Amino acid sequence: MPGCHVMAKPASSRCNLNCRYCFYLEKPQQNVMDDTTLEAFIRQQIDAQPGEIVPFVWQGGEPTLCRLEFFQRVAELQKKYANGKRIENAFQTNDILLNEDWCHFFHDNGWLVGVSIDGPADLHDAYRVNRSGKPSHPKVLNAIAMLAKHRVKYNLLCVVNNLNSQQPQRLYCYLRALGTPFLQFIPLVEQDAHGRLSAESVSGEAWGNFLTAVFDIWVREDIGRVYVQLFDSTLGVWSRYPSQMCSFGETCGHAFLHQIPIKTLNASHEAAAFGESKKASLSEACQRCDVLRFCRGDCPKHRIIEGKSALCHGYYHFFSHSAPHMRVMRDLLHQRRSPVELMDWLRRSG
Repeated sequence: MPGCHVMAKPASSRCNLNCRYCFYLEKPQQNVMDDTTLEAFIRQQIDAQPGEIVPFVWQGGEPTLCRLEFFQRVAELQKKYANGKRIENAFQTNDILLNEDWCHFFHDNGWLVGVSIDGPADLHDAYRVNRSGKPSHPKVLNAIAMLAKHRVKYNLLCVVNNLNSQQPQRLYCYLRALGTPFLQFIPLVEQDAHGRLSAESVSGEAWGNFLTAVFDIWVREDIGRVYVQLFDSTLGVWSRYPSQMCSFGETCGHAFLHQIPIKTLNASHEAAAFGESKKASLSEACQRCDVLRFCRGDCPKHRIIEGKSALCHGYYHFFSHSAPHMRVMRDLLHQRRSPVELMDWLRRSG
């Protein structure tokens, strides 16, 4: 039986920011996960994984609203039920409440922290403000400095929206200077009340232009130094590995307590049918597309334009644009050589 990936949102939709694009804005605020549910989740998540590594992902809303004591309890329960397995934790936060105590906890327990930041102050604060309308960017930078000071492993998660997508070079160069080589770009795709792409969302054309502009810098300056999740995933597919990104999987994963254990849910007919529905619902145009193996029709949530992803045009542009360089890097890897050699060749060729 395959393992399953469960993304936990212990604070539910509770958040201390008032981001303009957040899909939680109109949702009722829920309570923090209670201890009984927490213990059941940790025990079942560990039991549901057939391998020796057990991943936990903590998101929100904003998980720091559960308070540090909650996650100290998490660490305690994980040790209690680990049964010799290695536990890995990833924690995504807007950073507003991070302090020295949080950083000590992350470092001492080896947690990976995903820092949400949408670019320089003017781009970030255009959409991400606190409940009183004040900018959040200064607190994010302060949190990044604390994480670095305490040698906490962290990466940067950037939501690409209608505004910051227009400045790809500036955005990329800013993020790569913030102390970690690990970057993840997440396209904002939300619908308005009429079922159309919202005004804050990135269009397919803008997404494609953004990715290709960033790629053109990365391929000449940063191979082996900066790791962009989408670029790494694309190179992996070129090398005949499955995509490591959920939205590019051929089928949907089993991302799911009290009544039915996670292990049972994962093995159920309903879970299997849900996973296969992504492939079964591909449009005819997608099935004929020559870049299907890279995007697999994208996340079903994004399929809002004639059964295709709202980002379809952008992905086609990026996968086609990057193909010549991806082929070279693939061939270098197959020859047990470093893709970094591509940068040297590009410099010599002008």
